[in-house]
Amino acid sequence: MEHVTVSEEPSAALMYHVERPVFSEGYIDSELLHRKKRTSKSLQRRIAEHLRCSSEKAKSVVFGFLPILTWLPSYPLKQYLFGDIVSGISTGVMQLPQGLAYAMLAAVPPVFGLYSSFYPVLLYTFFGTSKHISIGTFAVISLMIGGVAVREAPDSMFAVNGTNASQVVDFEARDARRVEVVVALTTLVGIIQLVLGLLRFGFLAIYLTEPLVRGFTTAAAVHVSVSQIKYLLGVHTARFNGPLSVVYSLDAVFRNIASTNVVTLIIGLVCTVFLYIIKDLNERFKKKLPIPIPGEIIVVIVSTGISYGMVMSENYGVEVVGKIPTGLLPPKIPDFSVFPNLFPDAFAISVVGFSIAISLAKTFALKHGYSVDGNQELIALGLCNFMSSFFHTFVVTASMSRSLVQESTGGHTEIAGLLASILVLLVVVAIGFVFQPLPTTVLAAIIMVNLLGMFKQLKDIPALWRTSKIELAIWLVSFFASVLLGLDYGLVVAMGFAILTVIYRTQCPKNALLGQIPDTGLYFDVDEYEEAEECSGIKIFQSNTSIYFANSDLYVSALKAKTGIDPAKLLAGRKSQIKYAKRDNGERKAVNHCSSVKKNAVVLLDVELGVTHEVVAGPKKQMDHVYTNGQMNENHTESDSEDDFFLQRLTPIHTIILDFTPVNFIDSVGAKCIKSVSQQLLFPKKTLEDRLVRSGLIH
Repeated sequence: MEHVTVSEEPSAALMYHVERPVFSEGYIDSELLHRKKRTSKSLQRRIAEHLRCSSEKAKSVVFGFLPILTWLPSYPLKQYLFGDIVSGISTGVMQLPQGLAYAMLAAVPPVFGLYSSFYPVLLYTFFGTSKHISIGTFAVISLMIGGVAVREAPDSMFAVNGTNASQVVDFEARDARRVEVVVALTTLVGIIQLVLGLLRFGFLAIYLTEPLVRGFTTAAAVHVSVSQIKYLLGVHTARFNGPLSVVYSLDAVFRNIASTNVVTLIIGLVCTVFLYIIKDLNERFKKKLPIPIPGEIIVVIVSTGISYGMVMSENYGVEVVGKIPTGLLPPKIPDFSVFPNLFPDAFAISVVGFSIAISLAKTFALKHGYSVDGNQELIALGLCNFMSSFFHTFVVTASMSRSLVQESTGGHTEIAGLLASILVLLVVVAIGFVFQPLPTTVLAAIIMVNLLGMFKQLKDIPALWRTSKIELAIWLVSFFASVLLGLDYGLVVAMGFAILTVIYRTQCPKNALLGQIPDTGLYFDVDEYEEAEECSGIKIFQSNTSIYFANSDLYVSALKAKTGIDPAKLLAGRKSQIKYAKRDNGERKAVNHCSSVKKNAVVLLDVELGVTHEVVAGPKKQMDHVYTNGQMNENHTESDSEDDFFLQRLTPIHTIILDFTPVNFIDSVGAKCIKSVSQQLLFPKKTLEDRLVRSGLIH
């Protein structure tokens, strides 16, 4: 029975006094608790139950696979429709120039960016669970795709007459091959995401910790910016891929900087400044503006008109987008022969794309009070990429900038994304040719201004320095590895390092001795807090890690170092005491044989420590500096001889408490180490008695 009393003295702090019986583990298992009897099901029965179909189960599966069926029948037209229309138009207007621009990053003609802004967005409306993310082209994913396309179809493969001497490249054949590679990559990414979703691997994104993703995307922003410098300056250089590609790209640009097209540079700088001002105004007055100012589409329309009117491509040598076919291309089966070469890249792109999408989806879901299903999001992205790849698209994911626009302009459901895709379709079918005179430097300006948000992530460095050095290390390793080694190898290195930090946390935990705060039941680190005082004769050891095969020896070493007690030295000391005690006892027997005076020995056994004290009978004398219950007894008289007591306490510590509050688990190796230390510290009484009997110290 538990008795609780509450002190109600107004001047004192509220205190609880709890009294309850002390139960042993054996008593609890045998008397208080009884496990429920469970009948194990056979494998055949479990499979049959899993495959059994019912109307409720079928309905649940269909609704889970097609989330649109759960919200579309109850869609509130009056409340949501106007907001979704405004949001869809705003997002679509933003998606058009970004689709054209990010196609350049993917190393394919711009029109394929428009295709990728239509088909996947349309499909996500039916299969996605997030109401606010904008699916489509994204800079980081597009850059990773472009790296694969350039590697599999480099310019050298399409040099006229099979040489690079003249640097003449068959661009039409090169672009056609790169489109085939990109489409095959998109198909493979869709398959991987779909399989992972069906296997319920939606938790996969948790292994891409936030510092890793933010460092990786910041490095991707560096890659993207460097790749766009040549378009901003109007110089022609090769596209590099792999380790140190950033260095090679900068070197190539500076080597050819003398051939900068001044008109192209002026157009690019003017567009960059204008877009930056518009972006800043949208950010400052977002609460006052009903919809963001569509700076990107304004720049595209104005620059296209000026370029067309002044015939900049012919008169000033300004590079333009070029031919954009009107209408949609017929579906085509991807080239499956390149799959083996693309699988590592496809897996990396699928994981990165999903992690970006699910992080944005969870952010908006938390803000607006609904939930997203990670597994269904994987399936939705997989279907969007797989099915769209037959219609000449490249890999898509959620875009941060467009998602913010879709949410801030009043978007409530996936209808906003559907309307945005319809707007893109109208442009592709009807007026796609209008954008043919658009200067590529304008697209480069759009890309670089949209990267400002990623570069702001550099502010994470001082924040992480103050909060977590390990997470800062993950951020920096992810950033520098991705910048120097490329996004593919950089991601692998960053993930490996992040896993190593988990091991490091268990290998180098915080070890502390706890002391009591006076007049309280609180215990804190004695090295950290002045008020914490150790209890006399007691050591309370705490280590904030689990104990398993990789760190069990380190745990024991830290325990010895912190408490100052080494069981091996204690055991050696005991053996030495027993040895000398046996010798002194033999001498004493020889003396007593000649003397009529007999001394009766009284052996005191300290069970907790396994230490012994022998006091020789005679005049009562207190032992000199003998530790009793962890405290040294100072009130003693001078001993006539050291023989009066020969087995003294070896340490003032009589109790060691292991605080397992932070310990999540202990494996068998850790348990054996703890048991071994306990057996060494808690020297068994029977073992001690046997040794003393064998030594002739007691009879």
